[in-house]
Amino acid sequence: MTNFFQPALRVIINLMKDLSVVIPAFNEVNRIEASLRRVREYLRERKLDFEMVVADDRSLDQTAAKVEKISEEFPELKLLRLPVHQGKGAAVKAGMLAAEGEFILMTDADLSTPIEDLEKMENAIKQGFDLAIGSRRATGSKILRRQPWLRQSIGLAFGFLTGLIIPTGFKDTQCGFKYFKREAARKIFPLQTATGLPFDLEILALAERMGFRIAEVPVRWQDAEGSKVRPIAYLPRVIREVLKIRWNLWTGKYFEKG
Repeated sequence: MTNFFQPALRVIINLMKDLSVVIPAFNEVNRIEASLRRVREYLRERKLDFEMVVADDRSLDQTAAKVEKISEEFPELKLLRLPVHQGKGAAVKAGMLAAEGEFILMTDADLSTPIEDLEKMENAIKQGFDLAIGSRRATGSKILRRQPWLRQSIGLAFGFLTGLIIPTGFKDTQCGFKYFKREAARKIFPLQTATGLPFDLEILALAERMGFRIAEVPVRWQDAEGSKVRPIAYLPRVIREVLKIRWNLWTGKYFEKG
């Protein structure tokens, strides 16, 4: 029986990519092409077997059409479109579950953290961690261009308040640059319920509960103009989702057997 399954297992292993890069997108038509070209050039220079997965949160502009056009040139690129606009968390979850790589990088469409900082994340995994999260506040991080004062203040307040409700011990849970072993992603993301901004907090809380080792890695970061996030407008939804996460953790709902 073992000999029967070995050829099939070898085929599955050979089909697996070294790396999947998951990019959530919403109304990113003006910068998605430049970002995809930059990621592809870097990964090809490193001679990695990779794929790029753009998870489109039902953009209202021509983001999806642009990605489809680029995919004619880039065989490594595939597009996922959510049936309706749900939020960044929903797009990330769809992309992570569709990823086929041995390792999976989640990065924002604006590449606020440069793709070259991937090597820092890889080094953390080599040291025995299961996932690595980029941090703008860890010692050694570098802010190349700061957010406007109001947005920065709101972000700090968000981190402080959510940290009181769901403490993780990390200095920066919201940086959009995170790197996972495949087996960790496959266990964490099916349990994700947050479709909006608190999804980062949820997946980190879940990872801790499941015993995964998490490295907080200092990265370079710069504010990108044209952000789609409107913190004050999303505040009621954010509060609801954070409280729901806290409730699910407290009651053990995430791990109930269906």
